[in-house]
Amino acid sequence: MTGKKHICLINGPNRNMLGKREPEVYGTRTLADILQGLKPLADSLAMELDCYQSNHEGEIVEKIHQVFESKSDGVIINPGAYTHTSVAIRDALLLLSCPVIEVHLSNIYKREPFRHHSYVADIAAGQIMGFGDFGYEMALRAMAEMTGRG
Repeated sequence: MTGKKHICLINGPNRNMLGKREPEVYGTRTLADILQGLKPLADSLAMELDCYQSNHEGEIVEKIHQVFESKSDGVIINPGAYTHTSVAIRDALLLLSCPVIEVHLSNIYKREPFRHHSYVADIAAGQIMGFGDFGYEMALRAMAEMTGRG
């Protein structure tokens, strides 16, 4: 055991296409670039960061079940399009007693009306959106404050 807080970062569909898909909305950095930048920050905050991405709703639900079973200290989730459609992901997140932070690269309220509803928002400790990939860093720092550093 490392003594570090265990934080699971879950990314939903199309996050694997960051840097290629709509760079004017999502930026030019890839998910790998973003995660590589987060690892040293996580270390400095005494956190072990478990990064996961899937394009499949059921696999994301299974990952949340694993988080529940492992009693992780927190979850940062960018559900992607499942934000607006997935009751299954919402129900899985309800299993958790740890803090959940919802992250979006774009501001969902400045986009198409169908994106204005989040099935995660009312069960998350907070939402961070519209800051591009810097939102992940913000979420990690917020999680450090919420879970107590180290």
